[in-house]
Amino acid sequence: MAIERPGRPEDLPAAELLWARWALLAALETTAAKESAGRDSGHWLDEDGLRYDDCGCTWWTFAPFGPGRWVLYGEDESSGVKWHEPAIDMLAGGPDWLPYETLHELRESWQLGCVYWYEDGAWARAPYPDTLGDDGLDCGMSELVDRDRMLFVLADFDHLRSREAAALLLDGAERRALSRDETETALAPAYAPEDAAAVVRALERSGLLAAAAPAV
Repeated sequence: MAIERPGRPEDLPAAELLWARWALLAALETTAAKESAGRDSGHWLDEDGLRYDDCGCTWWTFAPFGPGRWVLYGEDESSGVKWHEPAIDMLAGGPDWLPYETLHELRESWQLGCVYWYEDGAWARAPYPDTLGDDGLDCGMSELVDRDRMLFVLADFDHLRSREAAALLLDGAERRALSRDETETALAPAYAPEDAAAVVRALERSGLLAAAAPAV
């Protein structure tokens, strides 16, 4: 799947699938030290949702807002939305449940590049004029949208270095069915025990870890 420039709502996978891929990447970037210290770069999960920040030209937030409702917003330096003339209202047509206070603050401080929302099984965004060249969605989300690229990123991850391990984890994450044992086995070759435990806790918080079978 490819993302057009500017992005289109149909370029994004279902919100649940995007969450699974992003949350898996965030978990794999977790260590015991980062877990206790908090995060402000890379991919991570906090009380507001999933985050990404490269500490340079791109940042993103992806958050649930009740059953079947999600919002994706952020900025890549490639976005021309906030500079476009005439001005583009990134919130035009948005549903009433969007975090408008946060989005207004970001827009007024020139930190917002685009906003997409998901409801009733479909993504949407404000209308764009034909003269807009890019909204930053491609540069920001392309590795999470294309499954083959996602597998490549995971397989080249410092702690995995295995397409088989990457595929096992990605398949399980997308089905919300990662088992604790399979995950620990996939992480064992390169993760220290305390870091592997932090990854498992992150997967559990994000809802990707399958519930343990009841004791007999």
